Amino acid sequence: MTDPPSDHKLRLDRWLWAARFYRTRALAAVAIDGGKIQLNGARAKRSRMVTAGDILRIRKPPYEHTVVVRGLSERRGPPAEAQVLYEETADSRAARERLRAQLRVQPNATYEGKGRPTKKDRRELERFKRGG
Repeated sequence: MTDPPSDHKLRLDRWLWAARFYRTRALAAVAIDGGKIQLNGARAKRSRMVTAGDILRIRKPPYEHTVVVRGLSERRGPPAEAQVLYEETADSRAARERLRAQLRVQPNATYEGKGRPTKKDRRELERFKRGG
């Protein structure tokens, strides 16, 4: 992580990429353009400059992260280095844990069919389609 001066700024899409919220800057840009990212409570553009102390709301379904920018980096480093760039708020962390617990107890939708239809099933489907 670079140790920038206090007046240093970085593009929002670049910061999201460096902080490892998105794998590529293009994916970060799509999320920003889609309204999934808010900077200081307002919808942001990808070229918006981020500074230390800014508050970001990042919606990556099904979770939502609210983070405070703590640092800026020009390059994407390892995950441990990326976690130094931000601090998640306590409310955001608690809400994410509650949602994770709800999703864990929710039943999974599973396919109950047995694969491709048999020859008999196909004949019945054809008879049904013809109305006979």
